[in-house]
Amino acid sequence: MPQIVSDRSYGVSSLTWLGSNRYLARKIGLPIRQFFHQEIAGGILLLLATVIALLWVNSPWKDLYHNLFETHISLGIGDFHIYDASLEAWIHDGLMVIFFFVVGLEIKRELIVGELNSKAAAALPAVAAVGGMIVPALIYTAFNIGGDGLSGWAIPMSTDIAFALGLLSLLGDRISHSLKVFLLSVAIVDDIGAILIIALFYTDDLSAGWLFAAFVLVLVLATLRSAQVAYIPVYFAVGFALWIAFLGSGVHATIAGVILGLFTPALPLAKGRSADDKIVDEILHKNMSAGLARKVASKVRARVSMADQVYHLLHPWSSFLIVPVFALSSAGVSLESVDAAMNSSITYGIVCGLVAGKILGIPLFAWLCIRGGLCRLPRGVTWSGVIGVSAVSGIGFTVSLFIAKLAFGSTPITAEAKIGILAASILAAILGIVILVLGHRDRDTIPDNGELVPDSQLAS
Repeated sequence: MPQIVSDRSYGVSSLTWLGSNRYLARKIGLPIRQFFHQEIAGGILLLLATVIALLWVNSPWKDLYHNLFETHISLGIGDFHIYDASLEAWIHDGLMVIFFFVVGLEIKRELIVGELNSKAAAALPAVAAVGGMIVPALIYTAFNIGGDGLSGWAIPMSTDIAFALGLLSLLGDRISHSLKVFLLSVAIVDDIGAILIIALFYTDDLSAGWLFAAFVLVLVLATLRSAQVAYIPVYFAVGFALWIAFLGSGVHATIAGVILGLFTPALPLAKGRSADDKIVDEILHKNMSAGLARKVASKVRARVSMADQVYHLLHPWSSFLIVPVFALSSAGVSLESVDAAMNSSITYGIVCGLVAGKILGIPLFAWLCIRGGLCRLPRGVTWSGVIGVSAVSGIGFTVSLFIAKLAFGSTPITAEAKIGILAASILAAILGIVILVLGHRDRDTIPDNGELVPDSQLAS
């Protein structure tokens, strides 16, 4: 039996095509695999899709763009239609459910075993994120109070995790691990806020019958989790039914994805060292049969939580397909709308909310949290770093575009909102990079060892 040697750089077995010494594997296959394992990869594809959308809409083939996303697709049996809508609506109400499902899994993992699993760890980013939502919303409202754009008050509240983390990865070791964790935690709390806002404020006329059906299905999910049912297809079947219920209820269908993510078991079924030993013994069995292989595979899966299994299955599809497709369908803005956007309170409200609101809100609420004795600033994180990350969190993009569509629909002011989001995201990225690079010298004087800053230093 040949010995399996792993490639430490890529985690690829030498028995596979990627692990071979073939020219195409070395020159094309492995570099592509490495690219898709980088944090920045999702952000690059998102940016590429945005550029393509902008060029396409402003090209002689713009009619093809609009015709493509206005194509109607129907899901149903006979005369019964579960959902009949345009391709753009399918992306927003269908594919984005998977995106929010992955977001729900991320939130669940952070709450159970991640950075938000204790009050002490969650206090600082949670309070800071609240400031990063309230202040931008207030700034936007100040620009649009009494106007047609007031319903878009939630647009500047969000942070695009893919873009933000991708940008930080470009700076390499200039950014401490603690600062990246802080940004990730803030963005996750932002996602929680955005999900609640979508559910509470961006709904159509509610249907009591469909809402009751959704409630019953949520109880089914809770029962499955309590009974430790770990069969993934069962959860997907209930999740599909929950999506249909929310489609009919008037509550936006993406909430179904979030709920399914939060009810997916986040702890492994099998625990204990003895179980590991038994699995190893069976893997090393000399004459492993197909039945024994399935049995060992089942035991190995039991050592990994269902949330992790599903997350690793869907995250690449979400980051590298769903979100870029969403950007392609949403970021197409005609340059003819720029003149109107330059004089629009909606555009200025979004730009000032995402850029100034985040830079003011996140550090202010973080400082109040520390001064109130609720938390401390981790070693390796300076105030210049907090301000730089706050600027980066002004890259709203994906969820901001999503909320803009919910708030304004297909009205002309949607284009003004999209231009504001694009301009704010570019400006926030530039400001964030400048602040973080200039503050790198200060960070070098503080060891990144996870220790806490003394109380005397917090007051400075």
